[in-house]
Amino acid sequence: MATSQDELSSVVVLMVPFPVQSHLNQLLQLSHVVSSYNIPVHYVSSALHNSQVKSRAPNPLHHLAKIHFHDFPTPHFVSPQPTKTANNFPIHLMPALEASVHLRQPFSDLLARLSTTAKRVVVIHDSLMSYVVQDTASLAHNSETYVFHCLSTISGVSFIRDSMGGGLEIDHEQINQAKIPSWTRSFDPRFDALVAKQIPFMRANKSGHLYNACRLIESDFLDIIFEKELESDDNMKLWAVGPLDTVTICKKSPLNNSINGDSEQVYYLEWLERQKPNSVLYISFGTTTFLEDRQIEEIAIGLEKSEVNFFWVLRDADRGDIFGDEQKVRGPQLPKGFEERVKGKGMVVREWVPQLEILGHPSTGGFMSHCGWNSCMESMSLGVPMIAWPMHSDQPMNAAFVTEFVKVGLAVGEWEKREELVSSSTIEKVVKKLMSSDEGDEIRKRAEKLGGELIKTTAEGGVSRLELDSFISQITR
Repeated sequence: MATSQDELSSVVVLMVPFPVQSHLNQLLQLSHVVSSYNIPVHYVSSALHNSQVKSRAPNPLHHLAKIHFHDFPTPHFVSPQPTKTANNFPIHLMPALEASVHLRQPFSDLLARLSTTAKRVVVIHDSLMSYVVQDTASLAHNSETYVFHCLSTISGVSFIRDSMGGGLEIDHEQINQAKIPSWTRSFDPRFDALVAKQIPFMRANKSGHLYNACRLIESDFLDIIFEKELESDDNMKLWAVGPLDTVTICKKSPLNNSINGDSEQVYYLEWLERQKPNSVLYISFGTTTFLEDRQIEEIAIGLEKSEVNFFWVLRDADRGDIFGDEQKVRGPQLPKGFEERVKGKGMVVREWVPQLEILGHPSTGGFMSHCGWNSCMESMSLGVPMIAWPMHSDQPMNAAFVTEFVKVGLAVGEWEKREELVSSSTIEKVVKKLMSSDEGDEIRKRAEKLGGELIKTTAEGGVSRLELDSFISQITR
């Protein structure tokens, strides 16, 4: 029996993430926020990546009755071992990323079904899934399509500048004087080819753009990007909705003893609980970074010599299938006897950990990071200063933002020297500077102040909350 007009839902939302952990996570956080407005949300990905993002979701995201996960099949692929490449780009993820284009037909089938159940179907997709959603307008006359940008606005400005061959005129002294790394030297040609596949569909039939960005700290970069968007379409609607409040809720609160019911994580909690406030350096290089054993050894020696308390997540990089047998390989190697020597002062963890909760814990006073935008936004929002060690992609631009613009971090070294081994003495020096010096204390005070201001932006009446409310008003009008 056909559905009557009165029985139709007013609006349903389809989220289409790019299958890399940081992108999957940001779209899941956005799903949580949108569903809090009593809007049904359908999260669309492969069965593999849905399982991945749900298994790694922070506690508040485990109970999302209004989020419907759709597990789509993808062709079989084999993820190669992570290896060192010329620009550190995680080329081992490419088989999974290339397989994502096969979601086009399953997505279209779902869209066609949902379009008969709602007065408006809103598709929010990662910019790198433009190819997959290209049929939206032709399949559903009651649809609207919005692009969600998971990367930072400083990386967007870098991309615009490089794509214009240096022809971008920026009337801003600080931006012009800062050394913003080149976009073209941060990515791999094989990934560039995947991006090129999206470009013809990035602008077609789009109703607007959402950015995981905040006007409080990124207004200058947002102005440049918004100006370029409006040059091509002066009716385009644009919103900066970051940081999402699923990040800021973890502000300096103790970890939950029942996290995932995992006894290992309870053990980590007990260790953190025994440490003094702001005394622990949290170290994590994300899910895509590959470090050679000799660099791991230098990090270990530097940490030991610094005598600073640390919580080090030492995992191998993700491959396309984090559950596959190919994951069970020799992991990163530490110097012999290292863990015994630092027992009591240092914690080395080789499993996935709840980063938000660790950053939000009172004992965490610093974060050595690869500077993925997810990690940067989380660290800034929770008031934790950073030691910036970018590896690839948008990370060098993000590191510049943290250290040169908002000034809540220190750089490990120069991006131009990224191929060089970072010595233990360099690591010892920067760790001591952040964690046990007057300069580090000043950086921490700035970070804590910034975190407090960012939290206010997500509260009622805050600049980011107003932008989010504006977007919700747009799709539910």
